[in-house]
Amino acid sequence: MTVDVGDPAPAFLLRNQNNQEVTLESFRGRKAVLLVFYPLAFTGTCQGELTTLQRDLPDFQNDRVQVLTVSVDSPYAHKIWADREGYTFPLLSDFWPHGEVARAYGVLNESKGYANRGTFLIDTDGVVRFTELSPASQPRDQSAWREAIATL
Repeated sequence: MTVDVGDPAPAFLLRNQNNQEVTLESFRGRKAVLLVFYPLAFTGTCQGELTTLQRDLPDFQNDRVQVLTVSVDSPYAHKIWADREGYTFPLLSDFWPHGEVARAYGVLNESKGYANRGTFLIDTDGVVRFTELSPASQPRDQSAWREAIATL
């Protein structure tokens, strides 16, 4: 079941590309979170999306909003990819239990074993204020993310 606007965001604890724990709860009361699920590291469409996100990062991440990206890749794969591509935002690993957070948000493609493209804007109270779901093969238009952030 997909998480909808107005729903409480499912809590999570995942490791970033530096193998440090990151929780959604750690942002509660401080920052909104733009949570961006993508299928797999080192793939063309995902790299294109994350490169655009990095290029335009001030539009998405600031003193009010934190970007967190999530895939089923390991923290070690994320580390190599982040270093190679210059990504400075957290790349979170939903590796084990495999896809558990993607499943909680309703974006896990069970037959493929990775997340479809899902974007969730979560306010400082932990409530989902924007959702966007796309198939794995379809890149997202990040202008919708800007518009959602502007409404906070």
